[in-house]
Amino acid sequence: MKPIVVMKFGGTSVQDDVAIDRTASIVRGRVERGVQPIVVVSAMAKVTDQLLAAAAAAARGDRKGALFVTSRLRNRHLEAVGRLVTSAACSEVHSTVDAEFNSLDEILRGLAAVGELTPRISDMVVSYGERISSRIVTAAFADRGLNAVHIDARQCIITDAHHGRAIPQDDLIEQRLREHVLPHAQEGRVCVMGGFIGSTIEGVTTTLGRGGSDFTAALVGGGLESESIEIWTDVNGIMTADPRVCPDALRVKSISFEEAAELAYFGAKVLHPATILPAVKKNIPVLVLNSHNPGNEGTRITAVAPHCRSPFKSIAVKKKLTIIDVVASRMLMSHGYLKSVFEIFDKHKCAVDMVSTSEVSVSLTVDSNEKLPEIAADLSQIADVKYEGKKALVCLVGEDIRGHNGIAGRVFSTVKHVNLRMISQGASEINMSFMIEEDDVEEALRSLHKEFFSDPDPEIFDTTEAAKPVAT
Repeated sequence: MKPIVVMKFGGTSVQDDVAIDRTASIVRGRVERGVQPIVVVSAMAKVTDQLLAAAAAAARGDRKGALFVTSRLRNRHLEAVGRLVTSAACSEVHSTVDAEFNSLDEILRGLAAVGELTPRISDMVVSYGERISSRIVTAAFADRGLNAVHIDARQCIITDAHHGRAIPQDDLIEQRLREHVLPHAQEGRVCVMGGFIGSTIEGVTTTLGRGGSDFTAALVGGGLESESIEIWTDVNGIMTADPRVCPDALRVKSISFEEAAELAYFGAKVLHPATILPAVKKNIPVLVLNSHNPGNEGTRITAVAPHCRSPFKSIAVKKKLTIIDVVASRMLMSHGYLKSVFEIFDKHKCAVDMVSTSEVSVSLTVDSNEKLPEIAADLSQIADVKYEGKKALVCLVGEDIRGHNGIAGRVFSTVKHVNLRMISQGASEINMSFMIEEDDVEEALRSLHKEFFSDPDPEIFDTTEAAKPVAT
């Protein structure tokens, strides 16, 4: 059997007939290269947001508003079918897409009558984005001579019942992939499935959380022990910084799993944070590529990256954070105090990004503002509490930070004009992080990028003009 390559295409790569046609050409290129593609697609660009808006409108009792949203989506998808599928199959695909939207409209009518949007119903509504886009992409591939077959991802991606951010069940997923996908791949068929969606063992639709199509691709790649996992997006790969803030940002040609995972968690938008995990377990390379510029080599993520003479590979920024200060001078050093603090965050299922302690206080940062009043109320039972929003975390990532003497001095001298709130370096060997005001982010990022990437290592960074992101 040919080596399997899992190819994930994001929303901008399947946003319309032109993008889908380009995607088909990329997949055909892989087939001609002698590998067996398995394709995972997101919903068309912006569709998930619009489906959420339709669900919210229906829950408010605005049935007309909800159905207006889906009517526009129906027209958009059917127009794409008309432009993409010219064979006799066009009528069949048109009917399939129409039937999916009829089913969606029935759910929204019921939701408007009940007036309660549960996580389970929300998952069902947003699942239609990937369910429909994957049908259209399959038909477009077939129309262009590819031996394509549609696979309902819910047959394979088995999860728990935590709607909105379901946890995959790896053993069941591997079993289902070998049952539903592998036989087609062995026969040379290009399997196409929607990302982001799954189901419980009982068949109830679930989702993996926003950005979950990357996760789906990694689960499929890991489950079938693929040769590589390709994440096709609309930029040339992982960059040294956000090119919208730093126009001179460079493409990172090679990076380690650990570095990529840090960047993903701390704000880099190219990858979903969980994407790396299934790949790490099976030591499968992940490539971040640009569907608008398929000739670019992108970024290759592997277990061990080549040595880099620069201390950092990239700078990530995570905004919309809140600092919570917990002050209890008499209890800070007492046994069980910190446990009590973190049990409160666990109770509210609120993840903590950074922790700093002093003689009388504990400072923590969180990116979820929904439950802050409840968290503060619980913390106030054991300490004095205050919190401040509109903060940002700047994270510099590189594998050899500790191998460079004086690196902290260089970093903080570079941003000496910016007020730093919290600093973290010892907790990780590959990142150095600090908190600042959101309004200071762009100035700090540009200053740091100039300091650390003015003389880039050509073995690691693309210093040519081709490294610049392509306008989309």
